[in-house]
Amino acid sequence: MPADAAPFLAPGIAWALVVLFSVLWIALGIVWGRRGKGDADDYMLAGRNIGLALSTATLMASWVTGNTTLLAPEFGYRTGLWGMFSYALAGLGLILFAPLAVRIKQLMPHGRTSGDFIRLRYGRLAWWVFMVITAVYTLGFLMTQAMGAGLLLQALSGFDYHVGMVVVIGVATVYTLFGGMRAVIGTDFIQSLLIMVLLAVVAVLAFRQFPMPEVHARLISAHPDRLDLLLPAGLLIAWNSALFSMGEVFHNNIWWSRVFASRRSVVMTSFVLGGLAWMSIPLVTGSIGLVALARDLPLEQVNMVFPLMAADLLGAGGAALVFVVVFASLTSTLDSLLASTADLLAEDVYFRLLRPQASDAQLKQAARQMVVGLAVLTLALSWPRLDSLASVLFFTGALVASTVWPVACGLYWSSANRWAAIVAMAAGSAVGLSAYVLIAPYCAAVFSAAVSAVVMVVGSRWQPEGFDFNRLQEEV
Repeated sequence: MPADAAPFLAPGIAWALVVLFSVLWIALGIVWGRRGKGDADDYMLAGRNIGLALSTATLMASWVTGNTTLLAPEFGYRTGLWGMFSYALAGLGLILFAPLAVRIKQLMPHGRTSGDFIRLRYGRLAWWVFMVITAVYTLGFLMTQAMGAGLLLQALSGFDYHVGMVVVIGVATVYTLFGGMRAVIGTDFIQSLLIMVLLAVVAVLAFRQFPMPEVHARLISAHPDRLDLLLPAGLLIAWNSALFSMGEVFHNNIWWSRVFASRRSVVMTSFVLGGLAWMSIPLVTGSIGLVALARDLPLEQVNMVFPLMAADLLGAGGAALVFVVVFASLTSTLDSLLASTADLLAEDVYFRLLRPQASDAQLKQAARQMVVGLAVLTLALSWPRLDSLASVLFFTGALVASTVWPVACGLYWSSANRWAAIVAMAAGSAVGLSAYVLIAPYCAAVFSAAVSAVVMVVGSRWQPEGFDFNRLQEEV
């Protein structure tokens, strides 16, 4: 945002909203955190008894970032239908993971993390490769969310970049620290309702004031290319989006923790519904971007098309609405990242690697310390501003896409070979990063997943392993 540009929301109103929702999230987090038995399993996995509504809501909310509500409208405005549909395909990761989630629940009744699976299925060396990929991805994702928080709150309300970043990370850290997974899931439920309802309000008002036939006719006459779904670049980006989301979901402990935390009877349904609910957000916000294009809405910054439309439709209230949506989407992602990554480090590094004799209380305390440590590290790494947050995400996509086939094959195929898994992740990451540099960032995940698939299948057929799936039922 240009330095002399006026913010969308008066700083006084913005601070009032920040204080209101910060107090609300922290209070709810503490209250929900006091429920349950209070042991490590309860802190990390909410007692493994989450029902359908909460499970669906936390999956959707954790996948909603500040980018989802602001970048998707920009995609609709800049590139039309294929852009918004390509963005929406990122929800396929959750949907395609649904049957795998059921399988995980069946095979690992005592599991806690994605690292548990890789260690038990493929051995310690594969675990190290997996953890390096996870570390790079997680730090990259945490940085993009932290910097996004600073930049978005600055653009919307005039907050200093560092102030906005500290506020969002601080709030998410406090209620996650005190409430653990129960606090994360509970606040995610409220945040998901806020996001869905408020976005629906803007969409309904937009299409009531500018009916779809009018918008379509205007686009046909002035921007026909925006209605073309078969552009080659669009198809490539769509494939990359789908594979990136699969890699992110298949490997990331956010989603594995939701599997372990949810009741077995609701796992499949919650992932499908969560994915579909999330897909509706880029479709709705992308449509709002198309309405703005059809209206020739004057824009100084294309990434602010959604706030401008909301302000145009609702006046000052629209700006406040957008601020609440963005604040909720940022905290709902950061809390999940902090909690799930802290659990991964506490379980896989502290307990399994460093202190196998640690008590339950020590494990819980380690998880809490990891939450604070990750928050501090994220702030330190995010303090300087990067020019492009999208480039960071595409970079990490080249890595995580390499984990899709080792995870999927490892869950269903007893012949899946540990050396094939190691080489698949390493070679897929290397080729994906090469494609990122030499071809284009938006095709990195495609190359990474393709190479990983070939290596995994060929290597496992060449030297089948014959794995006993009962080995995954390790007691914690």
